[in-house]
Amino acid sequence: MSSKNILALTFTFFSIILTSCKKESQDCVLDKEILAVEINLDLERLEDKFYKAQETGEILYLLESYPEFAENYLQVSLYGSREKFADELIQGNQDTLMMALYEEVNKEFKDMSGLEEDLLTAFKYIKYYFPEFKIPKVYTFVSGFASDIYIDKDILVIGLDYFLPFEHRFQPPDLPQYITKRYQREYIVPMVVTAISSQFNKTDLNQNSLLAEMIYYGKAYHFTKSILPCTPDEYIIGYTSEEVASCFNNEVYIWSYFIENDLLYTTNPFEIRKYIGEAPSTDEISPQAPGRLGRWLGWNIVDDYRLNNNLDLPELMLESDTEKIFRQSGYKPRL
Repeated sequence: MSSKNILALTFTFFSIILTSCKKESQDCVLDKEILAVEINLDLERLEDKFYKAQETGEILYLLESYPEFAENYLQVSLYGSREKFADELIQGNQDTLMMALYEEVNKEFKDMSGLEEDLLTAFKYIKYYFPEFKIPKVYTFVSGFASDIYIDKDILVIGLDYFLPFEHRFQPPDLPQYITKRYQREYIVPMVVTAISSQFNKTDLNQNSLLAEMIYYGKAYHFTKSILPCTPDEYIIGYTSEEVASCFNNEVYIWSYFIENDLLYTTNPFEIRKYIGEAPSTDEISPQAPGRLGRWLGWNIVDDYRLNNNLDLPELMLESDTEKIFRQSGYKPRL
């Protein structure tokens, strides 16, 4: 029997067994010293202000009041005139489907206190480890499925329409179902923190190898878990709890496949995409194996590298040498 068939059988068998995994957040307690960090978080619901505007002058006033939002997110400067942009925005807001979408978002996200508190805690953790981090202004918006999360050094914009329940009649039209399952309220803060990790992730991707990509994503997920220590793995990597358990139970087989097929140092972009890119499964290993398994393996390698070298989080994120991280991780799959 081929190794691929063995793996398929293994994934099928273990998919019904839920074991405790090494990064699971049982009885997690947040650090009191970090929670004491003083920061200011401003969250404004701009969807209310923009969708309630009825006249061009009201939209123009909003564009002046929120210049970073207007320029960085809405990219007003790309239009011939602000008046024309404002008129088009009002017309769009009066569209029957857009009005219905806005109303549904308001129903689902009537209370934003939980999300605001989670963001505040996350930003405290980031500020604690990285004092240079600038807390962005946080806005929510109904983008008409144009943008899920936008972040730069000044602002964070969350397109709430992307995060309606999976069963809702409004779903992102251009995303496959296996991805839209991750667009739920519980994923918002982990997605934001993972996006922020790129500011501090100095991984050298010039090698263009699968290993370099694995380490890059591994550091991104490790950063997110360090900032959100009480968040279960599935909300960080976007697997189900069953898939997380199956991956850990099949770790030896997954790693053996990568080694036996000399995958770590491949620079073929098509090969790299099979193990790093978005996909419903990693068919090369098993139809039951979730996609992006290279990222998951990279996460384990990075975890071991930091642990075995007694590094703090900033030291880890500054290390750019992917070969060094791999060699000094001492990584071995768990039996």
